[in-house]
Amino acid sequence: MKIAVLADTHLRVKMPQELLDVIKEADLAVHAGDFITSEAYESVKESAKRLVAVYGNSDDEDLKATLPESASFEAEGVRIGVIHKGRHGTDITNMRYLALEMGVSVLIYGHIHSPVIDQTDVLLLCPGSPIFPRMADPTMAMLEVRDGHVKVDIVKTSTGQMCRSIGYARSLEDKQ
Repeated sequence: MKIAVLADTHLRVKMPQELLDVIKEADLAVHAGDFITSEAYESVKESAKRLVAVYGNSDDEDLKATLPESASFEAEGVRIGVIHKGRHGTDITNMRYLALEMGVSVLIYGHIHSPVIDQTDVLLLCPGSPIFPRMADPTMAMLEVRDGHVKVDIVKTSTGQMCRSIGYARSLEDKQ
């Protein structure tokens, strides 16, 4: 099963076509919050074969009334949880304990706009932001779940803005 994973898109309009095309190809789309508006949410929902989504701290009141704070589902024998941010932030220890509390072996989260893959007894995944990254390139993630095993790829997108800090650091490298 192929799962397209996004978070922190922060759009007031329809998602960029590049993202919608990836979502259409996936068996399932997961969005870990901060769509911002119902229009952005609806564009993902219409493109996805199936969508699991939660609200984020920046989502409008309509989305907060429509979407849950957290969700969990099963894919090919793997229990996966989704949340925007934990009760005490998004540090790895907090997210690991949250995954254990939720009874999931994979926890997808957002809020930090930078990709994270941390594998211990649970897999913690933040896909970054495909539109407004922080200290990272614009990214999303693709999960491949087969027979109880999970493979994760962080995928760079061309739709987002490059983080200014990354752009500056790269410009310094070019001068050497």
